Amino acid sequence: QVQLVESGGDSVQAGGALRLSCAASGNTNCMGWFRQAPGKEREAVATIYQASGNTRYADSVKGRFTISRDNVKNTMYLQMNSLKPEDTTMYYCAAGIYCVYGWNSARSYGYWGQGNQVTVSS
Repeated sequence: QVQLVESGGDSVQAGGALRLSCAASGNTNCMGWFRQAPGKEREAVATIYQASGNTRYADSVKGRFTISRDNVKNTMYLQMNSLKPEDTTMYYCAAGIYCVYGWNSARSYGYWGQGNQVTVSS
């Protein structure tokens, strides 16, 4: 069983930056970030694969968000720059062992963090 502990959610003005962190208690093969607004489906934001270091991003965040991972610390980060009001929502850290359903499918991830609120004001 892998536990994920998130930190870094906050409120910022549009154009600002935040960094989310997600510490894992064990080894995983893929880690990612999802976000979900009330009444909407969970949306994949970005994923990083441990072995290759390959990353994937949603089109809506490409060029603004950067996902990274410290394999020694088993910690993943999401650097969010040029934040927009539409980025406002809960962000969830996710981790998987087999990661076989595609980077943007919640089914690829068996472990989830508690969620962090990100609020961007205009």
